[in-house]
Amino acid sequence: MERVEITSWNHLNDILFEESWDEGLKRIRSPYAFRGLPDANFDLMTSLQRLGGNYYKLEKNILRNFKKYSYEFNVDSVWELMAIAQHYGLPTRLLDWTYSPYVALHFVTSQLELYDRDGVVWCLDFKETSENLPVRLKDKLKKEQANAFTVGMLNEAYKSLEGLQKSKREDFILFFEPPSMDSRIVNQFALFSMMSSPTARVDDLISESDLNIRKIIIPKGLKWEIRDRLDQLNINERTLFPGLNGLCSWLRRHYSPR
Repeated sequence: MERVEITSWNHLNDILFEESWDEGLKRIRSPYAFRGLPDANFDLMTSLQRLGGNYYKLEKNILRNFKKYSYEFNVDSVWELMAIAQHYGLPTRLLDWTYSPYVALHFVTSQLELYDRDGVVWCLDFKETSENLPVRLKDKLKKEQANAFTVGMLNEAYKSLEGLQKSKREDFILFFEPPSMDSRIVNQFALFSMMSSPTARVDDLISESDLNIRKIIIPKGLKWEIRDRLDQLNINERTLFPGLNGLCSWLRRHYSPR
C-alpha cells in the first residue's frame, strides 16, 4: 500500500489523477475507486460488521425482513436488494465508493465538527481486483467488456450469497454499480464494493495483498481550502443530495463561520 500525505491542492490533484491515462483507449480513464472519510483513523468496516455480536448470522434475516416490509421494491435479485438496502441505510456487507475523486473529497470535508483531524481518501484499483475473482466472474466481465459489475451481471453469474461465497476458497472483493434508482446515486457516481464473505474486511485485504492501493492523507490544515474549492466546483450537498434536505445541509455548512 502506498501512503501519501498531501501538501497542497495542486499536489492533491496530481495524486488523485495519477495513472489515469489508459494507453489502450488513448483516453483518461482512471482505474481507481475512491472512498473519502473525514478522519484518517476511521476503519473500513461495513455497517453489518459494526452491529457486533453474531452479525454474520443475521445477514440473511436482515435482508429477508427488508424485502418483506419494503413492498414498494419488488425485486427478486439479492444483489439489487442489497444495493437498495445499502442506499437507504440498512446494515449490509457493502461499502460505498465512487468513480469521482472530488465526490470522495466532499465526504472528507463535509463535517465541520471533524476539521480538527486529518482526513483520508482511499484509492483502490478496481480493474486489478478483477484478476482475483472466480473464473465465472472474470469471464462475465470479459464477455461484457466491463470493469465493474451491474446487479444484472451478478445475478446471471450467481443467484445467492451462498453461491458467491462458495465460488472461491480465498476471500475476494468485487465492485458493482447500483441501479440508478434516484438522482443521488447518479450524481455521486456511486460504486459499491462487496467482500465474498460477511466477515471478510477490506482492511485485511489491503494489509495482506499487493494490490494497487493508495491511502491519501488530507491534513486538517488543508480541509477549508479543499472545501471552498469543491463548493466553487459545485461539488456539495445541494448537488450530491438533491432535495430540500441536501439544500439545507449545504446552506447550513456554507454559512457556518470558519
